Amino acid sequence: MKQKDLHKYPLIWRKDDFFIKIYSSIPNVSTGILLTTSKTTFIIDPGDGILRDLTQDVGAETILRVSDIFISHGHHDHVGGVWSLLTYLSVLRRRLPLSIYYPQGCVEIESIYKAFKEVYGKELSYEIILKPIINEKQFTKNSVRIKPFKVNHREVSPGGEFIEVPSLGYKFFYDTKTICYGGDTAYCENLVKMAKGSDLAIIEAGAHDESSSELHMTIEQASKIGKTAKEFFLVHVPL
Repeated sequence: MKQKDLHKYPLIWRKDDFFIKIYSSIPNVSTGILLTTSKTTFIIDPGDGILRDLTQDVGAETILRVSDIFISHGHHDHVGGVWSLLTYLSVLRRRLPLSIYYPQGCVEIESIYKAFKEVYGKELSYEIILKPIINEKQFTKNSVRIKPFKVNHREVSPGGEFIEVPSLGYKFFYDTKTICYGGDTAYCENLVKMAKGSDLAIIEAGAHDESSSELHMTIEQASKIGKTAKEFFLVHVPL
């Protein structure tokens, strides 16, 4: 799959009723992804702007149907919209519980949850269930099978050292179709394995060049993995 403009969003893919829309994936700014089937509504990596994008695109009725949120890691461009989304669901008087899946050790999600409960706990209309993922065991939600897998994402410490970030990719199985989302990662064999043969692979290409490939993948690395899937999108490409 050739993207004419690696910075143009949204990116949309559909096979029958298996649908995904990437509203944004811009390094250090925002990410936001909606995945749906006829029975399922998921949000993946709700970065800043996700509530605006969902409200303008699908409206309150669909937002209320969101059953689960999947977090790849805790960096601000992937979780910056969590607070506003949780607040809006309470404003809509949501009643059904909401599950948030995230890599164990992701302190950002746990801190957002703690602060949110302190501020809105008494008036919250629904239950928020935190689901830290501690292994790569697959599970099923609303007819979709989810396989989390560890990826290799790091950040630079103030002292200039590379520090591992708790991070995951997710592979979604629905009927006979699959979508692989790698989140943020340097080149890693887990992603190579999961992307291969997928109907759609969503691969980050956040490295400016080889010198930053310890943190992200170059376009060349990402394209090589993407081409092993039936179709692929390159995302998180630096502006």
